[in-house]
Amino acid sequence: MKIKKITALISILLLLCFELAPVGAISEQTVRIKDVTHVKGIRENQAVGYGLVVGLQNTGDNSRHTQMTSQQMLLSLGTVIDQSNYIQKGTSAAVIVTATIPPFAKEGDKIDVTVSAMADAKSLAGGVLVQTQLRAPNGEIVAVAQGPVTVGGVRAAAGGASASKGVTTTGRVPGGAIMERDILSTIGDETSLTLLLDKADYTMASRISKTISNRISPAKALDGSAVEVSIPYKYQNDRVTFLSLIENQIVGLVSQKAKVVVNERTGTIVIGGNTKLLPAAVAHGGITVTIQVENEVIQPNPLAGGETALQQNAQIQITEKQGSLIQMEANSSLSDLVSALNNIGVTPLDLIAILQALASAGSLQAEIEVI
Repeated sequence: MKIKKITALISILLLLCFELAPVGAISEQTVRIKDVTHVKGIRENQAVGYGLVVGLQNTGDNSRHTQMTSQQMLLSLGTVIDQSNYIQKGTSAAVIVTATIPPFAKEGDKIDVTVSAMADAKSLAGGVLVQTQLRAPNGEIVAVAQGPVTVGGVRAAAGGASASKGVTTTGRVPGGAIMERDILSTIGDETSLTLLLDKADYTMASRISKTISNRISPAKALDGSAVEVSIPYKYQNDRVTFLSLIENQIVGLVSQKAKVVVNERTGTIVIGGNTKLLPAAVAHGGITVTIQVENEVIQPNPLAGGETALQQNAQIQITEKQGSLIQMEANSSLSDLVSALNNIGVTPLDLIAILQALASAGSLQAEIEVI
């Protein structure tokens, strides 16, 4: 009953998708250029650093390099410790600190950082990240991070037993990093800038270039993912205003490429609205094997001096379900197929296998993407 409800729900969702987004209506919908493009060269940057989290309640790691890091930190603060093994284990943890720096970040801006344990630390809850330098891929220090670590999980231990919920060895320090320098980003070159489509599409690139050319400035589509826009002389020193004019222009949406996305682990199926089928026949059948084991106690003869024994009696039953043949006409939609398969009790996992078989046979006019 539960499987039938799941397949029925999938069928309803597919039918709603076809009813709410018919092929003829997609071209009538509009979108802003800023929602489907971004400017070439304007991107986020990554930074990473090695640091130390202190103040842990015996949930830190027991590694040698954590003790050595703690010794070096104390030496830099003016405290002399002869040997690193004098530092108690479990109260600190070596961590990798990562951050994603947004474009146009300026000196003094605060950004979030992620802190992850490197060794055998049990939890970072309650710990404090000691000042850590964050470096760009070229080795330059771009930010410094410090602050209390917040984790999304919980861990408890008592009497030799422990229990945890969620991840406790990775946490965040909200606003914990301070930018030490500006992130410089150049908007285009001397005479033009390039808009990159978030999802490559020749039709959309053509529409964007024509819209910009007709309303603002000459533009041309370089390929399915890039549109080059000439910068007028009056906007050479005011490119922000120029981009503001461009990104708020409205263009018509295009019909997307037919695609079916499936997740075999969860049985999730997402079917695009333009997916069609060539004439095909689908057969569905299956064999169910049921094994039942009964335990029987055998008592020995009282005069034989034997021992009580346990015997297992296995009963195997094989049930073959009668196959069903479904005839699909030309230009049938996948919603028609799903409805037909739902009537004979096909599970989501069976449906995924059928879709892959239809694609291999050349009947399914769509790309299958397995995630």
